[in-house]
Amino acid sequence: MAILGTLTAIAIPSIGKLVNKGKTESCEAEFHNIQTAVTEMLSDSCDGILLPVGPTDNMSRVRTTDTPPLLLSDYLLGLDESCIKTGCSYTFYANGTVNQILP
Repeated sequence: MAILGTLTAIAIPSIGKLVNKGKTESCEAEFHNIQTAVTEMLSDSCDGILLPVGPTDNMSRVRTTDTPPLLLSDYLLGLDESCIKTGCSYTFYANGTVNQILP
């Protein structure tokens, strides 16, 4: 019983660190994917300008000033319901700069 208690005391903090590391890596990967999608969207845009938005986790709100506008949600593959799932939110600026706001 003492051995089991010792192993549990060692394992629980390690598991917590792994979970936090996974969340951090998930937010970093998501941020990279959003930045890449914004770059691609702006290169397809005639105007090359975003309507400033934020903070938001709804990528269908992010659009260019073109007529009709290009939507960021169309450039993010595998995004269901146009919303981010990591808990992060983002601010978008007209020049394509993106800031991530961690949960």
